[in-house]
Amino acid sequence: MSDEEREENELDLTSSEVVTKYKSASEIVNKALQLVISECKPKAKIVDICEKGDSFIREQTGNMYKNVKRKIERGVAFPTCISVNNTICHFSPLASDETVLEEGDILKIDMGCHIDGFIAVVAHTHVLQQGPITGKAADVIAAANTAAEVALRLVRPGKKNKDVTEAIQKVAAAYDCKIVEGVLSHQLKQFVIDGNKVILSVSNPETRVDEAEFEENEVYAVDIVTSTGEGKPKLLDEKQTTVYKRAVDRNYHLKMKASRFIFSEISQNFPIMPFSARALEEKRARLGLVECVNHDLLQPYPVLHEKPGDLVAHIKFTVLLMPNGSDRITSHPLQELQPTKTIDDPEIKAWLALGTKTKKKGGGKKKKGKKGEKADSADAEPMDASTNGAAASEE
Repeated sequence: MSDEEREENELDLTSSEVVTKYKSASEIVNKALQLVISECKPKAKIVDICEKGDSFIREQTGNMYKNVKRKIERGVAFPTCISVNNTICHFSPLASDETVLEEGDILKIDMGCHIDGFIAVVAHTHVLQQGPITGKAADVIAAANTAAEVALRLVRPGKKNKDVTEAIQKVAAAYDCKIVEGVLSHQLKQFVIDGNKVILSVSNPETRVDEAEFEENEVYAVDIVTSTGEGKPKLLDEKQTTVYKRAVDRNYHLKMKASRFIFSEISQNFPIMPFSARALEEKRARLGLVECVNHDLLQPYPVLHEKPGDLVAHIKFTVLLMPNGSDRITSHPLQELQPTKTIDDPEIKAWLALGTKTKKKGGGKKKKGKKGEKADSADAEPMDASTNGAAASEE
């Protein structure tokens, strides 16, 4: 393989075109998130809102790179999921599902967009109520948000993945919450949403990952899920699973006609990125997906739950480790929080006081955003711990 070919295969942030594609994908997913939040109202059907989020991403990405010689793949990188209250993640129901939102629900919205395989993902927690969020709901959201702010400052060149794992657990404990086990923050690469370098949410004997050091020009999806419960996710019903990703390295000759039909549709339309079974013909999909999953042709993203009554918050952001510092490219302002706990721990305060930009002489000029684009929250240099995790991700 020539050097040129190798360079084409491993594009990273040293290419300004790559940075532009990440930024464009993030701009679209941030707007899609804003749209989804505006659609979240009592009695609204979850499936309708998920569909609006995905459609928006498809339309906006479809308008880009239309007249280029090389066909550029673009679209949804992770289907819109809205997981309510003690549901932790991946709830993206089929068209026939009648589940609606109710006043007071705590919603975790999770979605992703890509342009040419360069992925921007985001997750945000929103409470369906007017006025400030108080009590345990405020605590669990502030825990996720403060942990995300600490992670943003520790996912930087020279630091290790285990530093982040330990820190976010400490933050959650300060709010009397738990970090949910089994959540992985992955390195993102072109067309790879689950890269090999990962940050573990909770280290325990059952789940071990290789120690890794963050490096300049890498991209990460930092994924923080907090709970007022035990933080041990449970799979209650496999039939709820609707989000899958094709396992590219697996082959198997499917026996059922329905399975072959569905798998060929998936291979054609969703060869690499996760997708929702909502995009497939429902009756046939129900039949065909089972065989595909049983033979590892598809990787399922199951709907996981905490115990009823437990509250769960989720914040995920995409960060570019640029030469001039960390650039958080996906986020959304939180509602006003009035948590019952305050951060007094000096170590957590010290982490929050770290800046996210590296001061370099003469170099690293910040690119101007497009007109009307909000400043990224990463530019908010040190975070004041006295804000109590409440306003940390305000733009």
